[in-house]
Amino acid sequence: MTSPPFPTAPRSLPRRRFVAGGSVLAAGLALPALGARAQSRPVLKAGDQKGGLRALLEAAGALDGLAYDIQRSEFPAAAPLAEALNAGAVDLGPIGDAPLIFALAAGTRVKAIGANRSDAYGTAVLVRPDSPLRNAADLKGRSVATNRGSIGHFVTLKAITAAGLQPGDVNLRFLPPADAKLALTQGSVDAWATWEPYTAMAETAGHARVLVSGRGLLPGLSYLAATDAAIAAKRPVLQDYLQRVARAQQWANGNVAGYSATLARIIGISPEAARLQFERRQQAWVPIDERVIADQQATADFYAKVGLIKTPLQVAGTFDKGFALPG
Repeated sequence: MTSPPFPTAPRSLPRRRFVAGGSVLAAGLALPALGARAQSRPVLKAGDQKGGLRALLEAAGALDGLAYDIQRSEFPAAAPLAEALNAGAVDLGPIGDAPLIFALAAGTRVKAIGANRSDAYGTAVLVRPDSPLRNAADLKGRSVATNRGSIGHFVTLKAITAAGLQPGDVNLRFLPPADAKLALTQGSVDAWATWEPYTAMAETAGHARVLVSGRGLLPGLSYLAATDAAIAAKRPVLQDYLQRVARAQQWANGNVAGYSATLARIIGISPEAARLQFERRQQAWVPIDERVIADQQATADFYAKVGLIKTPLQVAGTFDKGFALPG
């Protein structure tokens, strides 16, 4: 495995420690730009979805040399992460384009500070392997489990409207991922709309097959979103964290085996599922440019059209373009 492109912390200094309420990572190389002292180090309250960012950063060695501590909070999906952002329980976290719009429409005071694009295949509507359903049109009159406002909800609505159906033509059941998977495997719903790594996990375990993928339906956007309060108070810390995440992604794209093994270990899935979801996503951090904003606006407009948000949302003000990606 290729060595991670990040400096290694001195052996005499602790790399991590644990405290009540979440793990706090500590390393001894201070960043002069942040001006932190060991006795008064800032704390970044970092949210994560199913350990994805943690695995990325740890595999790439990207947590060495921090001038701040990281307190982690793990969430199974975007909805509870958005609630934590709204409550100020976390400073930032990864969130998809559709759930970010849902959160913003509900009044959550956050902004996207970084954007990434990926192949949207793994955001999909799944059915049991023996299901008679063959396409999106077959979902008429059927039940689909997903999280309300999630990218699974989004791909369901995009798929059925593209097939000429109306939102009311399917029976949506709003369940968290674990309950939705159980409902599908036990036959109490006809389909499950979800995202990676849940899609790859269900496929490789033989529990489901893809009925409709998000490829061609979704822009494949997701974000690192931070609260307005954190942006005001911890901007240099947020900038450093974003840069580390983006550099770690570059490393992982060239070290698939090493990253996949770390992801499988941290989030407790099979190596096959970890590698499948990573290889097909082809994820890359991109500048917040006019194309990103236009694609996000189209998603917001679609949500308003189908009635998921009460009033139209202008998304341009929900981005902070002042955070730079690595050169």
